[in-house]
Amino acid sequence: MLSDGLKSTSFFVREMALKVEQQQVSLVIGIPCEDEATEKRLGLTPETVALLVEAGYRVLLETCAGAGIQYSDAYYAESGAEIVETHQEVFQADLILKIASPTLEEVEMMRPRTTVFSFLQIHKLSSAILALMSEKRINALAYELLNDHTGMSPFVTAISEIEGASSITLAAELLSNAHGGKGILLGGIPGVSPTEVVIVGAGVAGTMAAKAALALGALVKVFDNDISKLRTIRHELGYMVYTSTLQPNVLRNVFRSADVVIGSMQYVNKTHFYRISSDLVREMKNGSLIIDLRMAQGGCFETTMEACLPG
Repeated sequence: MLSDGLKSTSFFVREMALKVEQQQVSLVIGIPCEDEATEKRLGLTPETVALLVEAGYRVLLETCAGAGIQYSDAYYAESGAEIVETHQEVFQADLILKIASPTLEEVEMMRPRTTVFSFLQIHKLSSAILALMSEKRINALAYELLNDHTGMSPFVTAISEIEGASSITLAAELLSNAHGGKGILLGGIPGVSPTEVVIVGAGVAGTMAAKAALALGALVKVFDNDISKLRTIRHELGYMVYTSTLQPNVLRNVFRSADVVIGSMQYVNKTHFYRISSDLVREMKNGSLIIDLRMAQGGCFETTMEACLPG
């Protein structure tokens, strides 16, 4: 028979911390400078670099690559990046993170079987670039073609959100006298009719543009042939936003009174591009604005022309 002392004894399990050796990862990531005349974005921020370095990766950053996003070499170095002086050194990495599609000169610098991420825009790559990438067995992944498990493209969605919100900021700036505009506020003030913003396309960019314009007090009208998208935007923004399908007579009337027209629609269905006719553009008031968010894909206005940026 157990004594009373043994009966009162209790046992507890105590967890002990076990030291885990950091896994050694040999992958080298390169972040080159972008063309400063046409591209201000960069593949990684210093905060993300710090996370990668902590995980055991090496990150090579070309000097002054962060100037366009207002990050210094010192900031990247403090985050663990190795600053290199030349384009050539960065392109010796195993994995290249770019924004713009690689040029022929950059592909020539890459080692065989290098992996490169960028907005490839494959339809704009020359046959010489594609042939050299094939010869070197370069693994090229296009941000715009990557989808998550839901079928959504996280990169395209993020860029579309930025485009939509910034289009309203740009419109407000261009409407001011300082930039040769009509000298009106985008949202208007009490006693003055609000500025009229017409958005063609109820996707992510169009929705963000509508939100930003409504927040400033503008009168917003959104057009799309996808009823589910129109229903979603009405659910998110309420009855303050006017929605309609793409009816020629209705479009003509709203274009006549619009102060700003934002085009964010690329396809009218899965196979046919959508273009706003030059006849509709001629109906617009003098001094009104057109902002084409689909210029990189050929534009959604017949009057859109490819821009030639200095560089």
